[in-house]
Amino acid sequence: MKLSILIPLVACLLIFSCKTEPKKEKTAPEPQKSIPEKIAHAHGIDYWKKVDKIRFTFNVDRDTSHFQRTWIWDLKQNQVTSITELDTTTYSRSEIDSLTAKVDAGFINDKYWLLAPFNLIWDQAAYSFDHSTEEIAPISKSPMQKLTIVYGGSGGYTPGDAYDFYFGDNYLLREWVFRKGNQKENSLVTTWEDYEAIQNLEIGKRHKNEDGSFALYFTDIKVN
Repeated sequence: MKLSILIPLVACLLIFSCKTEPKKEKTAPEPQKSIPEKIAHAHGIDYWKKVDKIRFTFNVDRDTSHFQRTWIWDLKQNQVTSITELDTTTYSRSEIDSLTAKVDAGFINDKYWLLAPFNLIWDQAAYSFDHSTEEIAPISKSPMQKLTIVYGGSGGYTPGDAYDFYFGDNYLLREWVFRKGNQKENSLVTTWEDYEAIQNLEIGKRHKNEDGSFALYFTDIKVN
């Protein structure tokens, strides 16, 4: 082979062999989720934005007594309907007055029992929190993770209250403690159980205390 032909061939091979893959753009790593965020996501808060309306009946059995009330929450209209044995009340949550404030306080209470894991996101600016990787749960006496949140001393219906959430590695709640005014003594301790996936929301439908004399549970749950 003539040298004049060999040189262009070698140069051509060098050109192709020196080509490099284009540099991939670096993407910023996703921010690490906090413990409250991990709990909320485990319960399906990513799907909450698809919810237009939710209906549920709040039930309480205490010894031999029974209490219940039904709520219909229209998120698009920001409207709530309360249904009890005595009456039915519909009001706008953007226009709370002296007549609807008491009804709304009941709604906030019942909704918190139903959707407490989501309130860990919704109320982030209103509380401080502390996390322990292993504590003994008060009812089961099993080792679990513990998240304590303490609400600020002003605003809301129950300012300064504290909650201790107990959960496993999947971040689903198993037990919790309510401490009124962040006192050391427990005001109420119950389980989180009877989970059901409703439109991808993980709902703990039943709560009971250690001796079973108190049970709070939800029926007629419908999510649109």
